[in-house]
Amino acid sequence: MAMHTQKSISGFIASDPKLTYHQDGNPRFYARFKKEHYREEPDGSFTKLDPTFHNLVIRRKTAERAYEMFADGDAFVAEGYVRQYSYQRDGQQFEGEEFVAKKIGHDTARSRYTVDRTPHGQAVGHDAPTVNHRRGFASADPSTHGAAATAASVLGQ
Repeated sequence: MAMHTQKSISGFIASDPKLTYHQDGNPRFYARFKKEHYREEPDGSFTKLDPTFHNLVIRRKTAERAYEMFADGDAFVAEGYVRQYSYQRDGQQFEGEEFVAKKIGHDTARSRYTVDRTPHGQAVGHDAPTVNHRRGFASADPSTHGAAATAASVLGQ
């Protein structure tokens, strides 16, 4: 059986994420993201080029989870597809595109975090961690944000 693949993108969240709800009740995450670009030189080195900025959209339950976990400046990797769209404003026709992410996570090469491997629904006696959306951490306490943070302190346990 052939391997099913999709497009992927990596970048940095470049605006405060927004969570809205469609008239049918489905959640929609929206943020601008920055994509860095590099050019390989003949000597093997790389020259950093100007970044580009694009739209990132996530729908349904993943939208709500992404809104809880991502903040301006966070590095991410996402899988999904590019959607072309057009709209009218003030009588003029505009074209655009957005990356629609089906799956998204923090970029492990650029982010430090702790993974909670407790099976869903089995964390007896513990409340779910609250996310400080401005900072993107599971705790508002800055002392838990460094490399020395333990899993328990990050998860609020």
